[in-house]
Amino acid sequence: MSIKVAVVGGGSTYTPELVSGISSERDRLDVGELWLVDIDAERREVVGGLARRMLDAQGYRGRLEVTEDLDRSLDGADIVLLQLRVGGQDARLRDETVPLPCGCIGQETTGAGGFAKALRTVPVVLEIAARVRELAADDAWIVDFTNPVGIVVRALLDAGHRAIGLCNVAIGFQRAIAGLYGVAPERVFVDQVGLNHLTWIRRALVDGDDVLAELIDGHGDLLEEHTGLPAELIRLLGVLPSYYLRYYYMHDHVLAEELDQPARAEIVAEIERELLELYRDPALISKPAALERRGGAYYSEAAAQLVGALVADSGEVQVVDVRAGSSLPGLAADDVVELPARVTAQGALPLDQPPLAPELLGLTRHVAAYERLTAEAAVSRDRDTMRRALLAHPLIGQFPLSDALLVLLEQAEGVRA
Repeated sequence: MSIKVAVVGGGSTYTPELVSGISSERDRLDVGELWLVDIDAERREVVGGLARRMLDAQGYRGRLEVTEDLDRSLDGADIVLLQLRVGGQDARLRDETVPLPCGCIGQETTGAGGFAKALRTVPVVLEIAARVRELAADDAWIVDFTNPVGIVVRALLDAGHRAIGLCNVAIGFQRAIAGLYGVAPERVFVDQVGLNHLTWIRRALVDGDDVLAELIDGHGDLLEEHTGLPAELIRLLGVLPSYYLRYYYMHDHVLAEELDQPARAEIVAEIERELLELYRDPALISKPAALERRGGAYYSEAAAQLVGALVADSGEVQVVDVRAGSSLPGLAADDVVELPARVTAQGALPLDQPPLAPELLGLTRHVAAYERLTAEAAVSRDRDTMRRALLAHPLIGQFPLSDALLVLLEQAEGVRA
């Protein structure tokens, strides 16, 4: 069955990754129409031009449209992919730098920076989702890659939308483990559980055999490189944390780094300028290697695999962001978790999980409370709810620090009650 896919934020430098991923799934994913919608005219022209050359080189016979018209792109769409950044890199720079004078980590998805981004992003995403409900196919799915994914997906689900969140952390680990063991990625299963950007791998299966203990005992240096965490900490926990856990387990060390080094937003902005210049080359017909420096590695493959499973009603298991239901003991049924789920045309059904260890569950419940309050604050714009959200975050959690942060964020125009 031929489908229509709309990509909101189609001018993103990630788009060549996505185009490549869609091509890799062509055996089961017949994309008759691919619409890239973006409000930035220059990005539309540059990224859309490269996307067209890539698709032509891959023998794509469908329709590609590059537009600023959101409604036309959503009309009749079967899948809507969200990969937008409200406020651009300038807003990201504020998110990363404004909290630093308070002694808080500046990060675009975690802590005060992620809070500001959520309040800026959720209202825009909900406006887009309302147009999806009005214009897209009745059974259309929203697939969200827009950060902070857990909070954005919670807001979408709270508003009654058909939405699934997506992150590249699990597929990144899968590819790293596959490379280490010299096997094809599909022979590796990563049993990752937690919240978006707050996950731990409790099993790593290669051809059905759990190799996690072997990885932890024998490849500490590699795991340190992949997670930014000491091998001894990983051994102590007995699980493999995602890179984002370093903001919690190594807070003071990371804060010192951020105070001493250029903001990641400045680095990414320069990478994006270089990428867009590369994309202008009419001879370029594939995603450039430099794209790996941007981050988000393997996002395209994860997105294409998820879309392919939804359309094909395959029932395959993938790591996605969905309501917990009864799958994870200790969390509320409406919490949005990131874990293995069986993907069909009806959505993603989370697989039941063993209870988290106390040291993992405590942090997970703490952050889940923060995400619940932040999603509520993003919609209500209630200032007291914003204050409670910051108080609930384990990286902030102090009064009057939370109030001081909120004032700074308001002054930087990243947050408005």
